[in-house]
Amino acid sequence: MTTKSEITTGTIRLTMAQAIIRYLANQYISIDGDEVLLCGGGFGIFGHGNVSCLGEALYEHRDTLPLYRGQNEQGMGFAAAAYAKYHLRKRFMFCTASAGPGTTNLVTSAALAHTNRLPMLLLCGDAFISRLPDPVLQQVEHYGNPTASVNDAFRAVSRYWDRITHPAQIIQSLPAAIATMLDPADCGPAFLGLPQDVQGWAYDYPVAFFEKKVHRIRRQTTDELELDDAIALIKSAEKPVIIAGGGVQYSGATQELLAFAEQTQIPVTETIAGRANLLSDHQLNCGPIGVTGSNSANAIAADADVVIAVGTRLQDFTTGSWTAFRKDARFVSLNAARHDASKHRSLPVVGDAKLGLSALIASLKQYKAPETWIAFAQQEKADWLSYVKHNVDPANGPNSYAQVIGAVNDLCDTNDRVVAAAGGLPAEVTANWQTKAIGSVDVEFGFSCMGYEIAGGWGARIAQSEKETDQDTIVFTGDGSYLLMNSDIYSSVLTEKKLIVMVCDNGGFAVINKLQNNTGNTSFNNLIKDSPTITNPVAVDFAAHSRAQGALAETVETIEELREAFKRAKAADQTTIISIQVDPYEGWTQEGHAWWEVGLPEVSNSQNVRTAHEEWEAGRINQRVGV
Repeated sequence: MTTKSEITTGTIRLTMAQAIIRYLANQYISIDGDEVLLCGGGFGIFGHGNVSCLGEALYEHRDTLPLYRGQNEQGMGFAAAAYAKYHLRKRFMFCTASAGPGTTNLVTSAALAHTNRLPMLLLCGDAFISRLPDPVLQQVEHYGNPTASVNDAFRAVSRYWDRITHPAQIIQSLPAAIATMLDPADCGPAFLGLPQDVQGWAYDYPVAFFEKKVHRIRRQTTDELELDDAIALIKSAEKPVIIAGGGVQYSGATQELLAFAEQTQIPVTETIAGRANLLSDHQLNCGPIGVTGSNSANAIAADADVVIAVGTRLQDFTTGSWTAFRKDARFVSLNAARHDASKHRSLPVVGDAKLGLSALIASLKQYKAPETWIAFAQQEKADWLSYVKHNVDPANGPNSYAQVIGAVNDLCDTNDRVVAAAGGLPAEVTANWQTKAIGSVDVEFGFSCMGYEIAGGWGARIAQSEKETDQDTIVFTGDGSYLLMNSDIYSSVLTEKKLIVMVCDNGGFAVINKLQNNTGNTSFNNLIKDSPTITNPVAVDFAAHSRAQGALAETVETIEELREAFKRAKAADQTTIISIQVDPYEGWTQEGHAWWEVGLPEVSNSQNVRTAHEEWEAGRINQRVGV
């Protein structure tokens, strides 16, 4: 009879690829007391670099680790990122691609995950370690360094990078990759290059390596001295403000944020990643901050003497390129990552947001922001909400992003999930969307990546269908992003992961045309009508194109027609696309903006460009020069 000791001390002979998949199939995580698989499965497109070995291993675990067949590797990566964001970085998906272009198509996805601090495991084919068949199909040769491959491109966009040159290496590398992806401070994509020959090499792995392991997310307590410094500064504040970032949600600290704000009566502003930290109708939620923010949040930030930044990396769109605050304003930064907590002369409080906010609550029981400051914040919020109400009104001008957003916002269910990314929609969603449920907004503006919208919506819907089957994932995309990457409409149809996709067609890259004009430049190469090499400006029938991929689709002309179409989309049980033309010039949200540093020509033959440069540089007077 075999004893338990003999089982755990024995070995099992597996290929390297088989061992990777078996290991992933035995990794679990504890979430709210429940143990679930850490890896929700993966996205894959097979080629000669991963089909025979990794494909064989995945087939054996197809029920445990479902493999979603993508249409484009970049889209797979976006879907994996959105999946991880929905699960607040507690679960991840892997992406597998073949050696060569299949793998390099994932570089942009890795950059997006890295910028947004999202876990994603990349299992990518690589060149033969033996080099016997070199040069092989799709190999990029480096004459002076035969160890280099295109996979080295991932070093700059991965938190963890390794090339597996021997099957035994995964005994060390896989746990290290997972530890990185689950680390609150270092979270990001992990890349494993899998040479084609090594994938099939066998090794006698310890049976213990494949035992079930239950992971937990580390919560780092704050340093007492750092906390004491922060408490002393907050107690001295006469005009405090909170900037709540995406890290609040990843920490599960939204209730602590609410309790801290209500106890101290400190106004709360939200970053783009931190949208939906509080409900929009809460009296202390004073709106989004920064370049794509609100008049209310920016007015409060501009006058604040103490800024409490929680779970934010203080990106330029949050800080108005560091012009949004008084130059003498003091910062307290509570963040799990030391790098973020120490930015711009902040008093750093390195630690978990949930634990850190709880400690502040316990130590600031007697502190409340002055009533005059609270009254100022609430008046600013009321004025901003009045502006938004007018902004989304269909009667205020031609069809606009804001009107589309307002109509959908009015009709959607409380827990529907909203996904947006590049172009003008992130700003318009951030400014105009009124949050109905905590954590229900995914505006990808860390890497601001065109194409994330539909692919990310698919990944978000896969995650949402695991927990909220009766809710919808709603995607806002422009015509430019749609044309860049739309094939995951087909993916959503094939997998029966319903999306509602709002396509706002403004005839090109209208928001960049707007920036081009604002910097004194003439419209050029952004709107289709302003591209000199376009000699046959044919309009795209987005509804017909979507129907060709198996989706329901219709084109509407007015906001009222859009409302009725959205009701039909909600009632449908399959992916639906609603296309509407919006004006490329009018209807933009004109209020709520902070200064943003953009490189303008210092010398130009255009008087308009020279004038714009002078006016833009004038805004620099408010810029804090930090480190």
